[in-house]
Amino acid sequence: MTLFFLTTILISMILILVSFWLPLMNPSTEKLSPYECGFDPLASARLPYSMRFFLVAILFLLFDLEIALLLPTPWAIQLLSPTTALMWASIIIILLTLGFIYEWLQGALEWAE
Repeated sequence: MTLFFLTTILISMILILVSFWLPLMNPSTEKLSPYECGFDPLASARLPYSMRFFLVAILFLLFDLEIALLLPTPWAIQLLSPTTALMWASIIIILLTLGFIYEWLQGALEWAE
């Protein structure tokens, strides 16, 4: 047990030291910038925003939500009526698949025109 704790502490300390040392190796203007969004913080705030980027971000959040909704399914299968849990999981997957096909056919997933 002592060996386990010593190994854990040693690996943690190595990772902490590497995390402080590694970013300082190659500083650039992008890394030193206080913002990570890609916009110049000193420029005008009235720049046009890419709706394609916004749509892809929303679609990513939608499909990420699918994972959160389907996460309890393995535990629900162990209930007295697992068919209900499988039915709801199937409905969620079918609705999201139909939505994905609709977005694909509408051309919303095409990044370049």
